[in-house]
Amino acid sequence: MKSMDIQTQSPKPLDRIQQNRLAASERRLLNWLCAHMPPWITPDRLTAAGMVGAVMTFAGYVASNLASSWLLLAIAGYVVQWFGDSMDGSLARYRHIERPSYGYFIDHSCDGLATLLILAGIGLSPFVTMDVALIALSGYLLLSIHAFLSARVLGEFKLSYLSAGPTELRIMLIVLTIMMMALGDGPGLFGRWSGFDIFVGTVGSILIALFIGQTLVTGRRLAHVDGKAGRRPFD
Repeated sequence: MKSMDIQTQSPKPLDRIQQNRLAASERRLLNWLCAHMPPWITPDRLTAAGMVGAVMTFAGYVASNLASSWLLLAIAGYVVQWFGDSMDGSLARYRHIERPSYGYFIDHSCDGLATLLILAGIGLSPFVTMDVALIALSGYLLLSIHAFLSARVLGEFKLSYLSAGPTELRIMLIVLTIMMMALGDGPGLFGRWSGFDIFVGTVGSILIALFIGQTLVTGRRLAHVDGKAGRRPFD
């Protein structure tokens, strides 16, 4: 049998839209870190470090069933996950060793798995029920799907919504975890659900609402573009 070669087209450059509040400060920090990274640290190793951080966060939340002090591991995991996830692409661009197709595929595949680990860990902790954690997971993944679809049809990769991006979400989750340590997992004020459930569920609901709103806005934009080209919308 003849071997089959996998052929891929080079992706078109994407217009990265990043309007979160910390974007400029974070970019300055990442550029400084890139300039001081030793040669043995590579983008692939940073991607792996990001996944290690997600596993640490998952383990910290699950182990908090034994003692709330384990939440310190979850917080450390967020820091490690931010470092790996934010630095891998930044270092590749800084060193001019980008692999656009490979990097895009691996990076966002790992992002999906990391998000699953983090929110599954939250749902397995004594602070948030799994059904509420799944609402937040659904919202995040739906908004990610919108970003990936927009990158395909518009050439725009939106990295932030409502002036918040992944870094702001990590900070929010770190603050939430600190509150878990401070307040404990006592009986909730809202019947079955605790205050942590209400918070996580509200964030998830906002993400789902953003997905619906952005889908309608993008759909109208595409309908206008396709109408000008003489095509029916959504063909």
